[in-house]
Amino acid sequence: MPEISRFFGIIIRMYFDDQSPPHFHAIYGNHEAQIAINPITILRGSSPHRAKSMVIEWAALHQKELMQNWESLRKDQPAQKIEPLE
Repeated sequence: MPEISRFFGIIIRMYFDDQSPPHFHAIYGNHEAQIAINPITILRGSSPHRAKSMVIEWAALHQKELMQNWESLRKDQPAQKIEPLE
């Protein structure tokens, strides 16, 4: 479960054995949400509005890198870190 980014207390992870559609996990405290990469939508879970807004903003900025990581993990290659939201 590689951690690919961390910002404002939010941890972004991708799991190598997750099923499609391409997505990532955003963990904030006791909350966890699965977010699809294209289009950027919440698939499951929840998080506070402010955290959710920051994750969606971050994902929009890094959508291409997120897809590259998804593809890398499917090929048993390591995921790359992605710059945090500032």
